[in-house]
Formats: sequence, structure tokens, C-alpha cells
Amino acid sequence: MGDTSRKPANTRKAHWKQNPDGVKEDILRVATEEFAAHGLSGGRIDEIARKTEASKRMIYYYFGDKDGLYQAVLERVYSTLRENEDALKVGDLDPVAALSRLVEATFEAHANTPLFIRLVMIENIHNAAYLRRSEIIPGLNRSIIDKLDDVCQRGKEAGLFRANADPLELHWLISSSSFYNVSNKETFSTSFGDTLYTAQGQARLKQRVVDMILGLVVIGYEPPLVVSE
Repeated sequence: MGDTSRKPANTRKAHWKQNPDGVKEDILRVATEEFAAHGLSGGRIDEIARKTEASKRMIYYYFGDKDGLYQAVLERVYSTLRENEDALKVGDLDPVAALSRLVEATFEAHANTPLFIRLVMIENIHNAAYLRRSEIIPGLNRSIIDKLDDVCQRGKEAGLFRANADPLELHWLISSSSFYNVSNKETFSTSFGDTLYTAQGQARLKQRVVDMILGLVVIGYEPPLVVSE
């Protein structure tokens, strides 16, 4: 028997006309899972169409071709991550608390978006070719640097931060630890056990990343003796 879970073509067509934004979002959601699991070359438009309320014709109508859909997926995941960062209101916090919160939020955001991590790994395989083509992502990525720059400037003016505190370097350091925590989870836990991937282990790691960043930036910073879990 065929796949009876899929709606008839005339029903899909009606839904497409009634709610085109919903159909487009559904395509992007399924395509994100497909490309994260199989990469650009292994991801199949037929499979994406099968799991959505869209036909292949609809997918090509919205996104042009497979490359266009993949780039739209990249832009969507970057947008989601950066929107969450933008939602953080740290301007009213003192510089040390603000930097600490930004580090925590980045660690949490990466841990909660493994598909984003997989897609970034895949895009690195492609030498960031699709990232370079995007007119959206460069502006999105600038927002977190601006936020860190504001915190650094306030910290230096208050005499709390070292003069060489650099927002771009901080972003690299924060992101690298947060990214590795997800990208290498399977190999690391297979090699050394999953202690660091329990709820308690993740809480401790997050605090250690905060301590590392504050120790580099904040004058006279002393990490807590006990890490809260």
C-alpha cells in the first residue's frame, strides 16, 4: 500500500493557497532536519516533499532549486539563534553580570540547537560558500559583536575590564567552547563517558566557560569555589 498519511494533491493545493507562509515554514522546518541529517548532497527534495504538505513544484516555486532551499535553511537557523541573542536585555546589567549572562546564553543556545551545529559543520565542509552568498547572515552576525562591544566598553570605562578586552576575540572564545560541547558530544562521551553530559555536568561546564571568559577579561576575577548545579 502507498503512503496514506500524505494529503491528496488537491487538499495540499488548497492549503498552499490559504496559508502560503505556513507551508513555506513547514518546508523550511523539514528541510532543516533533512540537510542536518544528510548534508547538502545527501538531502533529498523528494523526501522533504513527502514529509510536508508541499509538492516538489511548490518547493521549487518558493526556493528556486535545492541550493536555494539549503541557503534559506542556513539563513533561518542563523536568524533564530541571533534573534534569541538580540532578545537578551543586558544593557541595564553591570558589565560583569552582562558578560556572564551573554556567555551563559550562548552556551545554552548552542546546547539547545544541535541542528544549527550540524548545519554549520556541513557549511564548513563547503568552505562557507553558501554563507558567502547570503545578504542576510553577515548583518545578523554583527549584532552579537555589537552587544559584546558595548559590554566591553562599559567594563573598561568602569575600570572593571582589562584594556585588551576585545569583543571579536571574546565571541570566538565563547562560541568555540559552546560549539565543541555539541559538535563533539558523541565522540567525547564515547571516549570518556557521559559525565559531562548529565544535567549537573552541563551546568558545571557552563559555569566553567563563564569563569574562563571572566578570568580573561575582568580585573582580579576569582571563580567561585563551588559551582552551583
